[in-house]
Amino acid sequence: MKRTLISILALVTASVTMISCGSSSSSNNTQGPSKLKFRTFISNPLSPNGAGGAPVLNIVDASKDVLSFSRISLAGNSAQPGLMALSPNLQFTLVFSPSGNSATLIDNTREGIAQVTNGTTNTPVPSINLPGVTESMFIGNANTTAYAAVPTAPITGQAPGAVEVLNLQTGSIAASIPVPGAHYIVPSPDGNHILVFSDNSDTVTVITAIAIGTHTDPRSYITGFDHPVWGVFTDNATAYILNCGPQCGGIAAGVSLLSGGLPAPATTIPFNGTTIPVSGATMGLVSGSTLYVAGTPPATACGGGTAAPSCGKLSVIDTGSMTIAGAASITDGYHARMQISKDGQLFIGARGCSNVSVSGGEVRGCLSIFNANRSSVVIPPQNGDVTGIQPITSRNVVYVVQNGALAIYDTTTDKLQVTTGNTQNNNGQVNIVGQLFDVKLVD
Repeated sequence: MKRTLISILALVTASVTMISCGSSSSSNNTQGPSKLKFRTFISNPLSPNGAGGAPVLNIVDASKDVLSFSRISLAGNSAQPGLMALSPNLQFTLVFSPSGNSATLIDNTREGIAQVTNGTTNTPVPSINLPGVTESMFIGNANTTAYAAVPTAPITGQAPGAVEVLNLQTGSIAASIPVPGAHYIVPSPDGNHILVFSDNSDTVTVITAIAIGTHTDPRSYITGFDHPVWGVFTDNATAYILNCGPQCGGIAAGVSLLSGGLPAPATTIPFNGTTIPVSGATMGLVSGSTLYVAGTPPATACGGGTAAPSCGKLSVIDTGSMTIAGAASITDGYHARMQISKDGQLFIGARGCSNVSVSGGEVRGCLSIFNANRSSVVIPPQNGDVTGIQPITSRNVVYVVQNGALAIYDTTTDKLQVTTGNTQNNNGQVNIVGQLFDVKLVD
């Protein structure tokens, strides 16, 4: 951990300052070229530029579903923009490119690469090269630090895997915290703790952020789970741990209630709380007193009504009693995206599902829509993996990136939005040329 101590001290004493740092939100700013107040960013590595495809973030007016002529160029910084993470105050977006394994920081207000000031000079924040691919990253509450799980990060004398601590002011890796197979990370609401989920492990690693860079090992461990892969915090001391079970090579899928606080740094404790069995568990979301959990039990038949060879399961859990309040059949695959609209439509996205495309008949892919009010499921007739889901606040609309394209759903019908008389947005849809990956509402 010596490298961690030295690096994090450098982070703390850095003299550079983020431009506009301290702003609580970009929601009323129109300084960027788009001049829009309510925007979504969509990562697109193949936006046409006259000579092939260019990496950009497309900008869509989220109040009117109209594509802006302005876009954020990532050429020279992010060759294949994909996964995105928003800062808690919506001021910045971190964009990961699996080509080059780079993480690039965007200033949402300026609609360009974030800059720092050092004396009287403003310079772009360099992209940060990670030691491998990440599928899980987030920006800390102070906007100066981000974290990324890299399961293949080489660690001398240990199995590969680490949580990388990124200095967003200098564009560098401030620390590398070894966690073998670290794949997914989930922060507590206050950012003081990070749950780390590793491949092929029955242990959850907890990183205490304030201990990074001290003489105390910031890692602690909770044992006794069954291939845990995700966590859902309800407050700073309470979280639901999703045990993937058989889908990830384990024995039994379940949801474990972790309460009463997290372990102190450099300690190991056994889990001794309540676990309830579910059919599958790779992604979850809490809404009020209900926890929704999705997963795919191996070799689970769908029953009638579909040509899909297998299906996933959604479990609806009453968090007050920790009991199953309902269940539904959904698409199979590895469920890694879940969002709920303001009117109670739960959008569940997966990758690697059983696509169905029958000429003149059934079409289905990796998206399921669960109506929480009626406990019914709609499987839209679209093929492909779901890589981004974004509800549009104050509207009955959800943006979904599926199979490299944007689809806008009307949550009053759970179908593709259709409007008339507006030629700018292609009758309810936005046609963006390229190979889209993720979508974020930045205002």
